[in-house]
Amino acid sequence: MTHTAPSSTSKKTTQTPRAHKSAILPELPIGDLWVFGYGSLMWRPGFRVEEQLNGRIYGYHRALCVSSTVHRGTPENPGLVLGLDRGGSCLGKLFRIASVDKVDVAKYLYDRELPTAVYLARFIKIHASNGQIINALTFVVDVYHPQYISGKSAQELANMMHSASGFYGKSRDYLTSTLEHLRSDSIHDSRLESVAALL
Repeated sequence: MTHTAPSSTSKKTTQTPRAHKSAILPELPIGDLWVFGYGSLMWRPGFRVEEQLNGRIYGYHRALCVSSTVHRGTPENPGLVLGLDRGGSCLGKLFRIASVDKVDVAKYLYDRELPTAVYLARFIKIHASNGQIINALTFVVDVYHPQYISGKSAQELANMMHSASGFYGKSRDYLTSTLEHLRSDSIHDSRLESVAALL
């Protein structure tokens, strides 16, 4: 398993994030594990992949709805990162992990995605590009968590991201990289584009 090194520009935190003690971790399936990525996992999974497919999740959309106090900000100057928020649909990528690797990969993902309990690890049905419906591990935002952000204008979101920086680097760089990779996959996200235009 390959861990992705944090950005050298961040000096706020020196300890690698770990899964929060209150995070609820679902039971892993028998056999191979499928994972759905909708943000940085799409192009920086950090683990060995046996198979990759495009996929769409229904009932959730990609949104800058998580106040980041670890990865892209600090408690004093929080940034923003993506979450799957309720409503709509979202295009992303499905990754199949071999059963021999799934425990290590799941631990890596929990440490990466759950340093706080703002995300909920869930197995959700994803509609794959080959016609399959795949039950995949993904991370949706907990709308009752204090880090959940809603009702903000594009300008307010841009203001939050402008100077924030955390363990993995600057919040604004996260958005820029996200959009570059989405465009390379021919995915247009007007909500994210409107925020980036104001940075």
